[in-house]
Amino acid sequence: MTVAAATSAPPAVWDPGGSYSLQHTLGILARGPGDPTVALAPGTAWLAFNTPTGPATLGITHRGTELHARTWGPGAVHALAGVPALLGTYDDWSHFDSPAFTESLPRRIREARRRHPALRLPATGRMVDALVPAILEQKVTAIEAQRGYATLLRKFGSAAPGAGIVPGIPANLLVAPTPSQWAAIPSWEWHKAGVGPQRSATVQRMLRSSSGLERLSLLPAEEAGRKLQSIPGIGAWTAAEVTQRTHGDADQVAVGDYHLAAYVGWALAGKPVDDAGMLELLEPWHGHRQRVVRMLQLSGFRKPAFGPRMTIQDHRGH
Repeated sequence: MTVAAATSAPPAVWDPGGSYSLQHTLGILARGPGDPTVALAPGTAWLAFNTPTGPATLGITHRGTELHARTWGPGAVHALAGVPALLGTYDDWSHFDSPAFTESLPRRIREARRRHPALRLPATGRMVDALVPAILEQKVTAIEAQRGYATLLRKFGSAAPGAGIVPGIPANLLVAPTPSQWAAIPSWEWHKAGVGPQRSATVQRMLRSSSGLERLSLLPAEEAGRKLQSIPGIGAWTAAEVTQRTHGDADQVAVGDYHLAAYVGWALAGKPVDDAGMLELLEPWHGHRQRVVRMLQLSGFRKPAFGPRMTIQDHRGH
């Protein structure tokens, strides 16, 4: 057993003070079912990631009314300190759940919230970890982007501390590359993973500011999102996708998403709308627009299945 694998921080216990769902709360962090940095199962979550003090593996189990967290690796102590925010401790739904606000919501959303009171919005504080997959998802299908991301992780990621050694930690759990490791990936490897030069170039530009970007986690979500957009190639969609995960952003929605505006339009107005129309529909709930979208998604609503479809291309063999 290596020193890194054996190093662990004392376990911590957190009482969420009510109903709680690890799957609904942390599910947004996995970039597709093939993401090897996240493993979710009923009542259990495993995450592996880099910290300022090194890689860490985080295991969380839901036992009765308590959540038990344990960490391994050089970054164990740092990872454990971030658990409360990660689990949504600071995500306050009290205004959303107030009688006056609830009455303003469409019935579909009220019923979804009633059925899913256990959702919290997680805040990882890890900017680069959220930025890389978000950039890879620009202008392509989620399936294509997630496939490319998983390919790169499997080739250039590293084994999570304790993986395959400590009982319980999934043997195939991986830590994503560090910023310097992402920057060292040659152009042909991005191409083989199906990532076009425009997206890989945006990743490289972002990585040149990686140390400063991590400090954005300390700013309010709206301000962090604006500063992210100062990097060429990062727009409102990417910024929203990032702050939803790094800050537990309760308001920003992904303007420019290929499907979201039409989905919200069909759900709230019975017709497709563009981004401006989506924002107009969501404006009555400004400050909670992301919460509204998440509740719509949990409601099970599906928009009519017609219209153009994006073609999924596989460039990995080229």
